[in-house]
Amino acid sequence: MEMLNLSLPATNRFASNYLEQSSDIMPFFHYRYNDVHEDQNRLAELKERRFLREQVANHIERFMQKFPSSIEVEHSIRKLKNENSVVVIGGQQAGILTGPLYSIHKVISIIKLAQQKEQQLGVPVIPVFWIAGEDHDYQEVNHVFVPVGEKADKWIYPEKVLQKKMVSDIEIDRNICREWVYNLVENLGETEYTNQLLEFSHVLIEKSTTFVDFFAGIVMELFKDYGLLVVDSGNSEFRQLQKEFLMEQINNHQGITLTLLEQQQQIREKGFPTTIEATEQSANLFFYDQIRNERILLEYDNEDHHFVGKNGTVSFTKEELVEIVANHPEKLSNNVVTRPLMQEWLFPTIAFIAGPGEIAYWAELKLVFESFNIKMPPIVPRLNITLLDRSIEGELEEIQLSLDHVLQQGTTGKREQFLASIKDHEIDDLFQVMKDQLKEQYRLVEAKTSEIERGLIPLVRKNESFLLKDLNFMQTKLQDAVTKKHDIRLKKFTRIDLALRPNGIPQERVWNIYYYLNHYGLDIINRIMALSFEFDGTHKVIKL
Repeated sequence: MEMLNLSLPATNRFASNYLEQSSDIMPFFHYRYNDVHEDQNRLAELKERRFLREQVANHIERFMQKFPSSIEVEHSIRKLKNENSVVVIGGQQAGILTGPLYSIHKVISIIKLAQQKEQQLGVPVIPVFWIAGEDHDYQEVNHVFVPVGEKADKWIYPEKVLQKKMVSDIEIDRNICREWVYNLVENLGETEYTNQLLEFSHVLIEKSTTFVDFFAGIVMELFKDYGLLVVDSGNSEFRQLQKEFLMEQINNHQGITLTLLEQQQQIREKGFPTTIEATEQSANLFFYDQIRNERILLEYDNEDHHFVGKNGTVSFTKEELVEIVANHPEKLSNNVVTRPLMQEWLFPTIAFIAGPGEIAYWAELKLVFESFNIKMPPIVPRLNITLLDRSIEGELEEIQLSLDHVLQQGTTGKREQFLASIKDHEIDDLFQVMKDQLKEQYRLVEAKTSEIERGLIPLVRKNESFLLKDLNFMQTKLQDAVTKKHDIRLKKFTRIDLALRPNGIPQERVWNIYYYLNHYGLDIINRIMALSFEFDGTHKVIKL
């Protein structure tokens, strides 16, 4: 296994500027990443703050009892209780079979950076993955893509969820899940690793009750030997630890919103778009209506001083919300603005691993953090990884395509150039002459018809249209025959696109880890983890 480092632009302009740590961007962050002096400053800040280390560690230990574990995991839990310890943290939704590859890339990033920081700083550093189980967008987590023929085919998990349930509360039917996974693996093609992958899946499905269980089970089976800890933001017991901080958010909800809007204005003034949708009425909290099984976004009505759900579904005074926090904190959950705050209150974070979109939205939160007299952690861009099959590498060389060009733009342009080069222009010229002559003759016929019977002119034009259509059909067939002689080469373009830039977007946003587990074995993760990664903003291409 070999790795290349390529300099490719980020997927959005803001993230590209952040990688360069440009002067336009850095004022929106408290720390620079990849700077050991900044890390030392962060350690000093964290020492001045109080964390619920023992309670959080005990919760994680109980929560993780049902998932694959190891001595390294137990060691990480003990380290989390250490007053000098810090964490590298990042998170993602609980996609079926872990969702797109970037979820796995994020886990790799968290573990690798934690290992590096522990060595650099001489303090215990624990890798923590925050599962966004409180999210309710089922349509984002209920599918994967499978290569079928020459395209990426969307495979949707068949169980329906009609309410806006938190993913943590979405249960799986083990029989339906097993059948769906087995069919999916079968469509990936039988390899020497298929039976091992099916057994791997069977064991985890049998131990899973919810989407989050299945997600966490896969992640921990793959990464348990690296001391990874996982936490579910939608877990009701975890919410019990958040009471104090939920109170802070309710008491300061207007300040959170106003500082957010102020920060967004500053970002727009620098010429960048903002990503968080917010108004002055935003309360930045969800209420979980257990009767309706629905997660409802709250807003604040400045006229009657109530927290209300959209369309009047619910309404609470501030006092009533405070009482809910005291007695039933599981009924409240964070939104995109307050989740980072909650994460930072609970974990002593030396670095947050972020994707390109996350970098942009965390920039909007700097003043929000300052309003609580804390700083955002160093934001470290996650590793961008492409897995390159040796056969695809060979085809790239054979048809002389550069890897960095394909990763950025796909093969469409080069394919069109090739088609133009093999096109028989004599065929087009011959048919163009025929069509011009036909049209000229039909103008004469139309003129004569006009003298005899004008009512027949539509028939003449229709007849001309039929003949031109037949000529176009024949012209296309002849050109197709020319193209068919180069079918083997053209299919190489298709295979390269499908492997590296399916649907015209990066591999990591489409393909799922199961394809690679099936083709390269379950130990592919250990082989990737054995590589040396630098968080230098380059794109990592791993040759399989």
